[in-house]
This record gives sequence, structure tokens and C-alpha cells, in this order.
Amino acid sequence: MTDKKIIFSGVQPSGEAHLGNYLGAFRQWVDLQDDYEGFYCIVDEHAVMGEYEPTDLQHRIFDMAVSLYAVGLDPERSVIFVQSHVSEHTELAWLFNAVTPVGALERMTQYKDKSARYESVPSGILNYPILQAADILLYHADVVPVGEDQQQHLELTREIARKWNARFGDYLKEPEALIGTGGRIMGLDGKAKMSKSLGNTVGILAEPDEVWAQVRTAVTDPQRVKLTDPGRPEVCNVFSLHKLVTDAAKIPDIDHQCRTAGRGCIDCKRILADSIIELFRPFRERADVLRADPAEVWAALSRGADQARAVAADTMREVRSRMGMTPT
Repeated sequence: MTDKKIIFSGVQPSGEAHLGNYLGAFRQWVDLQDDYEGFYCIVDEHAVMGEYEPTDLQHRIFDMAVSLYAVGLDPERSVIFVQSHVSEHTELAWLFNAVTPVGALERMTQYKDKSARYESVPSGILNYPILQAADILLYHADVVPVGEDQQQHLELTREIARKWNARFGDYLKEPEALIGTGGRIMGLDGKAKMSKSLGNTVGILAEPDEVWAQVRTAVTDPQRVKLTDPGRPEVCNVFSLHKLVTDAAKIPDIDHQCRTAGRGCIDCKRILADSIIELFRPFRERADVLRADPAEVWAALSRGADQARAVAADTMREVRSRMGMTPT
């Protein structure tokens, strides 16, 4: 452990990461590596609450790990591991059931949304935020990067810490939210958040022709029907992505050419695709090296789990003692 503040975040093992993952989370994680002691977890125990193929899970974990390393998350500077490789996560989650009201879980927006999809709701859908709280509180995180859809979960984590501390003594740290600068990253369809399942994004390891094939489908200003129609960059989803991935020096020209009908939407998309291709180039190169040595990828995750387990084990020893589960 160092004297740096601790940051924790998790990511679903969804396979190869996509542009929304990078802009919304990974870029910030990489930038913060020198300022925080980072714990980054591939949350496979959360992932089994949804529909998935068991035979695919290890491949998805591997591809996500490759994505994390490829974008610049460094296992020498951050602790990167798989959730199920550190058993203390589920142990602490079970103990948090002692202080977590059912009503608080039932009020969670994500529970309401997800439970509506089931005829018979798995209990894990209800208890998901308890495991999420354990993920964070195990490592005494000072801050947690959150988007608008996760702030309610973080507040419940803080509530669980307060209730546990009130009952068993002040020990668990209430983490603060670290609001990302990227905001909500809309998909290429302009209708929903970027998501691999919705097909409205681009994989960060996609080849150039794949990037262009996706970007050319992007929705632009609906009022710009003809090439001669002036555009409205402020409502164009493609322009909003330009501001996130294109060289800032080019943005005023793109804005001007759009408003004056000097450049068509296809040209604007081509520039965006080229920007994404150039952004992804070093990621693809690093991923090729990583995929050529899968044993080292798994070994790096194992080393990360060892580092995480050392901290988690200390936390659990204190938790068990305070809860009267250690012989005196």
C-alpha cells in the first residue's frame, strides 16, 4: 500500500472493449494511474446474473483483460484482477446482508428495470448492489469513478458502510464519487448509450475497414437532407463524437464546414472514422503482442489477484473480528 488515495472500479467481462468503454471509463483510468493507487476488477461474478454462455466466459474475461492492457492500464502501476479470483468479495457481500434493508434494494432503479424482464426474478438481481458495495469497500476506496447511471449504487454503498460502522465500529471508508469528464457517451444510432449488445459502437481493436463500416451508419442531423442544407453541429451526434476523438485543432473547421454546407455528412463521418482509427492504432498493436502470449495475460491477472487478495484478506480479518466471528 502507498500513501496515495485509492480508486476502485469494475468492468463486465463483455469481451473486447468498445469506444464507449474507452471514452467513458478507460481513458480516465489510464490518466489517473500516477495520481491514485488503482484497483480495477473484471466482475465475472456480477456477469453470471445475466444471460451468458458458460463456455464463453473465460474468452470474454481474456479479451477484456487484453483490452485493458492495450489501452494503457499498466499492471505494474495498477492492480488488475478477476473478481472471482478473490473470494473475499462474496464473503463480505454475504456479511453486508446483515445491515442492508430489502427496501433499499427494491428502490434501486436498475433493479426495477432488470426485474421487469423476468417472470421469476433471480435473487442475485436484487442483491447485486450488495456485492458491488463489497467490491468497493474491501479496498477502502477513497473514490469511485461513476456515470449518471451508477450514482444511486454508490450512494447505497455509502449507506451500507454507515450502517455497518454504526453497528460494529467505525472502520469502513465511505467512498466519494469521481464524476468522469466524458459524460454519457451516446451510440452511433444517436438513441441510446453506446453498447456492444445494441451494435451502436466500435470495438477498440477493430480493423480500419470495420471502423468505417460502423461509423458510416452513424446518425447525423435529421434536418440536413441535402448536401446543400446547412447543418447544426450542436445537435449532430457525429459532431459530439468528433469533440471526443478528433484533434481539437480540426474542430472549428468541421463546425464551420457543417454550418455552411461546405462539407457533407459522409465526409464528416470519414474524418471521424479516420480519427478513431488513429486513436485505436496503438491499442491494436499492443493487443497483437498480448494475444500472442496468452499465458502471460493470465499470469498478470493472477499477480493482480494476489495483490488484491492481500488487501482484501486484511479487511476481512478486521471485519470478522468486529462482527464477533474470531475467537477471543
